[in-house]
Amino acid sequence: MCHVYVLVTAPAATKVYRSDGRTSKLRQTLHARDGALLEWLPQDTILFNGARIELDTRIDLAGGAACIGWDILCLGRPACDERFDAGSCRQRLEVWRDGVPLLIERTRYEGAVQDAPWGLRGACVTASLFATSPALGSDESAALLADLRGLPVKPGELCSVTLVSGVVVMRYLGNSVENARILFEKGWRLVRPVIFGRPACHPRIWST
Repeated sequence: MCHVYVLVTAPAATKVYRSDGRTSKLRQTLHARDGALLEWLPQDTILFNGARIELDTRIDLAGGAACIGWDILCLGRPACDERFDAGSCRQRLEVWRDGVPLLIERTRYEGAVQDAPWGLRGACVTASLFATSPALGSDESAALLADLRGLPVKPGELCSVTLVSGVVVMRYLGNSVENARILFEKGWRLVRPVIFGRPACHPRIWST
């Protein structure tokens, strides 16, 4: 089979500024046909205090398509001690294959969710890395989960790895976009050879 391969990324973070009361919407839909290899690796999204936005990302896979992606969200600007005390963010991430949902995540960030023990526990950065391929066997999945769970995490940060409907999902919760990015790049280097059969190649645009 002749594979079509694409890596979608960006040179800088997405910034959502304070709202005048209206809600912005950002909708992204990616389609990968049978046999395609898709990577969705954007930079982080930064929510300024008072921002109001709906973030929707949907990935539709056909047949034997495979994908790797991540999403990194920062509430406020920790570098200048700005918290996300006002505003709201509704985030939705979906991965489908042939019209069947594999991963659907819906979250809403507002009010006390950042500090609540049932919420982000005081953290300002939440992120997910996901990967799926119909060719991923049970033995390969088990080995990949073990390797990802073995990655080191900074003190005070949380990371989990699981398998959901054939999708490997790695999650991060902490206070550093840089640490989340470093962790996910390490995870990406483990995942890519298993999912795509080729080593990770650092895009030059990330160094600009």
